[in-house]
Amino acid sequence: MALAGEFDIIARYFAPLAAGHAGAFGLSDDAAVVRPAEGCEIVVTNDALVEGVHYLGGDPPGDIARKALRVNLSDLAAMGAVPRFYNLALALSPAVDEDWLAGFAAGLGEDQGRYGLCLIGGDTVSTPGPVMIAITAMGEVPAGRALRRGGARDGDRIFVSGTIGDAGAGLGILAGKIAVGDADRARLVERYRVPSPRTALGPALVGLAHAAIDVSDGLLADLAHICEVSGRGATIEAAAMPVSETVGRCTGYGLADALSAGDDYELLFTVPRDRADEVHALADRVGVPVAEIGGIEPERGVRLVGKDGDLVEIERTGFRHF
Repeated sequence: MALAGEFDIIARYFAPLAAGHAGAFGLSDDAAVVRPAEGCEIVVTNDALVEGVHYLGGDPPGDIARKALRVNLSDLAAMGAVPRFYNLALALSPAVDEDWLAGFAAGLGEDQGRYGLCLIGGDTVSTPGPVMIAITAMGEVPAGRALRRGGARDGDRIFVSGTIGDAGAGLGILAGKIAVGDADRARLVERYRVPSPRTALGPALVGLAHAAIDVSDGLLADLAHICEVSGRGATIEAAAMPVSETVGRCTGYGLADALSAGDDYELLFTVPRDRADEVHALADRVGVPVAEIGGIEPERGVRLVGKDGDLVEIERTGFRHF
C-alpha cells in the first residue's frame, strides 16, 4: 500500500507514541518542552541507522525500530542515565509502504513500554536512497554524576556485561560467512537485530564506576576509546572473556572476531580495585551478568594476553565507518 501524506503518517503512526508526555503537544508543534526531575541533568545522545549498513533491508520493521531505539538507550546507560524521551527523524525510500510503517511504529510502541520513555518529536522526509533512521534520546542522571569515558585510573579493574561477539556472529550468519546449527542461528541473529541495552545496570554504576562506554564498535576498539580519553592503557585476558557457548559452536568465527565485532551494546566499565566485589553484588541485584576481564595501567595501549600467557598481536580492533 502506498504511503499517505506526511501529516497523515505522523497522526496515524507516531502521534499515539507521544501521548505519554504533555510537552510533546501531540506532535502538533515543531518542538517539545521537557524538564528534568529536580536534582537531575539531561543526557542527550543521537545515533543513526542506515539500511544496508546498520541493518539489512529484509529485517522485520519492528526489529529495525527496536534496534534504532535501543542503540541510543545503550548510550544513555553508558553514562548512567535513565531514559525519558526521544525524537525520531525518518528518511523513507520508495520501497517503504504502510505495512512497513505499521510494523515499525508497533516496535517503537512496545519498547516505549518496556523502557519507560516516549516520543516527543522529530521529522519525516522522503529519500531516493536507502532508509535512514535517526533517533535522539534523552535521559536523566543526578547532576554532576554522569559516567564518562575519561575517568579510568591506574589499578582500576575492567568489567564487561553480558557476552561478547554474539551480534557479530549473527551478522556473519546473515551474510553467509558463518555456519551454525538452526537453534544457534536464531539466537545469534536475534542478538544482532535486537540488542539488549543495559538500562538497569548503567544507572546503578553511578558512584561506583570511574569510566564507562557501550560496546558498539567492538570491545577492543571501545576499550581503546576509554584508554585514550583517560590517558591510560589496559591489559585484558583472553581466558576471562565472556564468550557464549553459542558463539563457540560457530564455524569460521573465533575470539579475535568476537573481540572486534560491533553491535554488542554491552557495557564496558572500570571500577576501583578495592570495590570490584561490589560489582558482582550489583550485577546480581539488577540481573545482568558481568565478567572481570583485566585492568587499567599507566602504559598506553591495549594489550591482550592469550590463554597461554603470551601477548596476542591485535590486527583488527573494531568496526570503522571511514
